[in-house]
Amino acid sequence: MTEPVIALKDVSLTLGTGATTVHVLKGVSLTVNRGETAGIVGPSGSGKSTLLMVLAGLEKVDAGEVSIAGQRIDGRSEDEIAAFRGRNIGIVFQSFHLIPNMTALENVAVPLELAGHADPFGTAARELAAVGLAERVTHYPGELSGGEQQRVAIARALAPQPPILIADEPTGNLDQATGKQISDLIFAKAAERGMTLLLVTHDPSLAARCDRQIAMRSGRIEANPAAAIAVSA
Repeated sequence: MTEPVIALKDVSLTLGTGATTVHVLKGVSLTVNRGETAGIVGPSGSGKSTLLMVLAGLEKVDAGEVSIAGQRIDGRSEDEIAAFRGRNIGIVFQSFHLIPNMTALENVAVPLELAGHADPFGTAARELAAVGLAERVTHYPGELSGGEQQRVAIARALAPQPPILIADEPTGNLDQATGKQISDLIFAKAAERGMTLLLVTHDPSLAARCDRQIAMRSGRIEANPAAAIAVSA
């Protein structure tokens, strides 16, 4: 039997207070199996990115259970969740989130160094080479193209060898050709390493590459992914 690596049970999340209160997630239940690729689709404001943030422990739920790699993370302290995330979850954002005054090598190595990794700079160099940036390790983000910056971000996410990779609109800031290269890279690395991949996307062709599509609307998971893909496109 395939082992679920992600399990959400009746998860709810509300943001804001008073008149600005928004019920972002409403009783969401979801399981994702080890090694599965899943695309989260739906119209803007449906809760897709918030769902990813919950899975990464970056948003605390109001109710429900969140289990990642067989461990409950809801109710843990921020420090405990941060340490758990560093070992188990790699994150790729739309806007790269690189530190501008650090080289590509440093952007990948410093998080490893802070986590006590035995060989942070050697590992960072190998990961940058693995994403095609062996010749760009000493360059700063401002000296790199958008596609190259996203490759650095992917190397940073992969460096701790996490079992789970989540990506929030990873091609959203890139032109079509570069976006195709980045999506190819993400899927190739996930398959090569046997990772579970969850990605939020408005791109129907990218969602179609996943083993499964998870459709969201108004904070809930819908039964008809095709309809949500059509609306989000």
